Amino acid sequence: MISLRIWKVFLGVIILNLFLMDSTLIATPHIFNLRERAQIVDHWLARRLETILPAVMKRENIDMWLVICREYNEDPVFLTLVPSNYFSARRLTMLVFHLRDGQHLEKLAVSRYPIGNLYRSVWQPEKMDQWSCLAQVIKERNPQRIGINIGENFAFGDGLSAFLKERLVRALGPKLSARLVSAERVAVGWLEKRLPEEIEVYHHLAHLAHKIIAEAFSSRVITPGLTTTEDVVWWMREKIAELKLDTWFQPSVSIQRPASSPYRDNVIHRGDLLHCDMGITYLRLNTDTQEHAYVLRPGEKDAPAGLKKALAVGNRLQDILVAEFKAGRTGNEILRLALEKARAEGIEASIYSHPLGFHGHAAGPTIGLWDHQEGVPGPGDYPLYPDTCYSIELNVQVAVPEWGGQKVRIALEQDAVFTKDGVKFLDGRQTAFHLVR
Repeated sequence: MISLRIWKVFLGVIILNLFLMDSTLIATPHIFNLRERAQIVDHWLARRLETILPAVMKRENIDMWLVICREYNEDPVFLTLVPSNYFSARRLTMLVFHLRDGQHLEKLAVSRYPIGNLYRSVWQPEKMDQWSCLAQVIKERNPQRIGINIGENFAFGDGLSAFLKERLVRALGPKLSARLVSAERVAVGWLEKRLPEEIEVYHHLAHLAHKIIAEAFSSRVITPGLTTTEDVVWWMREKIAELKLDTWFQPSVSIQRPASSPYRDNVIHRGDLLHCDMGITYLRLNTDTQEHAYVLRPGEKDAPAGLKKALAVGNRLQDILVAEFKAGRTGNEILRLALEKARAEGIEASIYSHPLGFHGHAAGPTIGLWDHQEGVPGPGDYPLYPDTCYSIELNVQVAVPEWGGQKVRIALEQDAVFTKDGVKFLDGRQTAFHLVR
């Protein structure tokens, strides 16, 4: 009779061998629990309010910034300005940021409910109404330029409702209300700028996203001839939920195959070229990633040379684009210069990159839209600032000899950070196909 101890050793050896045999078993990087995440987010918020916001307000020549919104109709910047355990505005919530002497930031809350320990509450409801209190706070500080969130180009800087603006003007009176100016660029500057520690952790977020995609595009998830693209999409959703992460959009998976293929369905078959688009949300930051996989035919050990060349052309377009990132250049300038160089090299290119941060399609310069390759007036005219993150999103179309000269569309999207040292991809980029066996 075999002892229990021997059985345990035997089973351990089997499990270890299975692990070594299956190269698709993917270890998930460490993820913080909810309490730890809250502590991290709140620490970052305090640091951001100390360093980033005063610098942005000074740069944009704004003495006071008002963020005013109501419960369940929050300003787009509101939840980025409050602690992690604050999930919405409460009733009517007013935040007041006053920049004294161009450097010291006073942070006030004119609200019935306290907002953590970052804001000093200044309203005493038993003594005066809320709007009168706000007006008094402003009069006492006498700011010359009062920024409010109204703006033409960015939704992030246009969060003040028409009624609340009307009510604010009435409360301030003609003299003070004449000092109201757009704080659109303050909102964008606050949202886009990243702390050094945020940038460091952003590499980890990109790594998490890459790990999820690598497992999705493997034989652990895909059985050629049976698995559909929707199966993979919902596997991604389940995996993200299992890791206690969020996604800011529904993932997608699509197929390209040669015209000679007998298949026209969404079942994944051998010889298919797969594409996915997926983004996760973690620690209030977002990723946005697109990668490709090739499903090996019997006897194949790698993707056809024509497909590999097409991916290399996509990588070349990435290089061309990020080389044009220079502080002070607008999104439209970067787009134009990159497309000119790509076309000079004979690349059939399309560029539609966007900032990343507190939102997936985040605040900052728009670098093309898929349907506006000539440039984007307004958001595309905003300049590039250091310490900001971007989704380097683009595609190339390349003829593949093995597919009878049929063009394939290589659509890539990798997250990157722009600093004084240039652009660096967060956790690298895809330079070889995921291979599904």
